[in-house]
Amino acid sequence: MTATKAPTGALNKDVILLSLCQAMMTSTNSLVVACSALVGMSLASDPLLGTLPAALQHLFTMLSTMPASLMMAQVGRRAGFAIASCIGIAGGYLAWLGIVQHDFLIFAAGTALFGVHNGFGNFYRFAAVEAAPITVKNRAISYVLAGGVLAAVLGPNIASWTRLSIADAPFAGSFMAVMGLYFFALLAISQLSSRLNQPAVLGEQQGGRPLREIARQPLFRIAVVIGAAGFSLMVLLMTATPLAMAAHQHPFSDTAIVIQFHVLAMFLPSFFTGSLIERFGIRKIMSLGVFLGLATTATALAGTGFWWFWSALVLLGLSWNFMFVSATSLLTECYRPEEKARVQAINDFCIFSCVGLCAFGAGAMQSFFGWGLLCILAIPLYLLAGFAVSRLPPRELRKILLKKAS
Repeated sequence: MTATKAPTGALNKDVILLSLCQAMMTSTNSLVVACSALVGMSLASDPLLGTLPAALQHLFTMLSTMPASLMMAQVGRRAGFAIASCIGIAGGYLAWLGIVQHDFLIFAAGTALFGVHNGFGNFYRFAAVEAAPITVKNRAISYVLAGGVLAAVLGPNIASWTRLSIADAPFAGSFMAVMGLYFFALLAISQLSSRLNQPAVLGEQQGGRPLREIARQPLFRIAVVIGAAGFSLMVLLMTATPLAMAAHQHPFSDTAIVIQFHVLAMFLPSFFTGSLIERFGIRKIMSLGVFLGLATTATALAGTGFWWFWSALVLLGLSWNFMFVSATSLLTECYRPEEKARVQAINDFCIFSCVGLCAFGAGAMQSFFGWGLLCILAIPLYLLAGFAVSRLPPRELRKILLKKAS
């Protein structure tokens, strides 16, 4: 077997390539957020099914998370990510075909395949931990997620530029572009070092603890709660935003701008979130994320003009970043190397189970309750996340708990 050089920093070749792959995935996700509900409502027989395609994306992310992690433990990260890109290309084709043929089910099948892709792609951030020295893992995670900054430019703008490129099939051209994004990701994956294509040793084959024992750890439960709360509430409010803005007579161009800056706020802080965690600790960054989530709801309730939507979605993006990056970092303190595949899988399974429910319910909740009440319903969930953060042990005590678990 050919030896590969060990990574020398948080921003090495593999981390850069993983960041590009993250950018392609997030570009598609932001494009789907910007237009899938509008496409769904135009194709579905019942307007309440308009957000079903977005919900299916998150549902299939949840369903594929555990198989994806276990498969990559057998065949390696590079092979798993390559398979995912091929699935994403197929999803883009089906979404395009569904719009052209005015077939809601085919379009929904395409978004479901995007979800399968994401079930693999959400492990880009964990691959970053393997691609960089452990001493800079927080920055490596952040740099990979920072690829979403490019997505803030690509996703909504692709939706806007290509929306009417095919006559009588709004947004069909957008999903043709998605196929190109996933092909570019496939090229980047092919350049990953062989170090990221090594099979992992699974769980109890090398003395790994039973999953029940791992799940009893307070750190594990807190990491899952914060990750699930931050991601689910972000998806709930983000998915409802295009519908809410349309209900308040905002043109799609305004919606695209709001989504673009929201995605930018989600990922731009990633250039320094890892350093902030190393300097101030996970607990303070998690607390900041929860505070910004509550600020999101207050801003959204203040008005329904363009700038109120813009400000609320920017705050929502910042909240997601601080909560999700810190939760990911905390999770890496909860497992041994031989346990990582199963623990990462169950973490993302829990997170995307909640995310799928929020994505599916966003359209119905927006239709029945309206934007204001939807934001009010998010407040107790942010408060629950704040309570979980208050139970997080200090850094010094976590180091002791980590040594006992090792």
